[in-house]
Amino acid sequence: MKLAIPKERLDGETRVAASPETVKKLTALGLEVIVETGAGEQASIADQVYAEAGAAIAQSAADALKDADIVFKVRAPSDEEIGLMKRGVMLAAILNPWDDKPRLQKYAAQGINAFAMEFMPRISRAQSMDVLSSQSNLAGYKAVINAAAAFTRAMPMMMTAAGTIAPARVFIMGVGVAGLQAIATAKRLGAIVSATDVRSATKEQVESLGGTFVMVESE
Repeated sequence: MKLAIPKERLDGETRVAASPETVKKLTALGLEVIVETGAGEQASIADQVYAEAGAAIAQSAADALKDADIVFKVRAPSDEEIGLMKRGVMLAAILNPWDDKPRLQKYAAQGINAFAMEFMPRISRAQSMDVLSSQSNLAGYKAVINAAAAFTRAMPMMMTAAGTIAPARVFIMGVGVAGLQAIATAKRLGAIVSATDVRSATKEQVESLGGTFVMVESE
């Protein structure tokens, strides 16, 4: 069975659908893995590393997708890529189907079995296939880093010859995966952190990270 990993073509997309470690696991299962040349370039993974992991390197998307039984992508395939896939292929990617219904019709017309990975249920059995939690973690981290870069003062308390600079106060709205990472990151940067969520059960999680929970009562 042939599994293809084409290069992501959406502007600004630097991710790749499989790492060399994943390729090793897939080939160990007996799959023939084909990686399009340059697929991992934006993620700092060279073709040679994929080849050493057991993948074959295709010189184009057409070569990678030709006769592929399974296709892994990060984002939805382009119209050109859809046209290169054979009928009955299984596509797994972040597809955003509710906002891209015309593309769904193209999958159907091409006979593609498309799986929107962002709809994978967040249960224990499906945890290894969860594509959202890792990205939410990064989003929470990056949100605080970007805020710190835009902030006009230092985040932690600083003692200087001219006096003491008070630490920044950071307020996090929403204590999901991204919010928890934002709390942890802001605390590591030395800020005084408080957070709120409609779920009172998150109070313990906020406090375990050193934050102060703010409960807003609904009227």
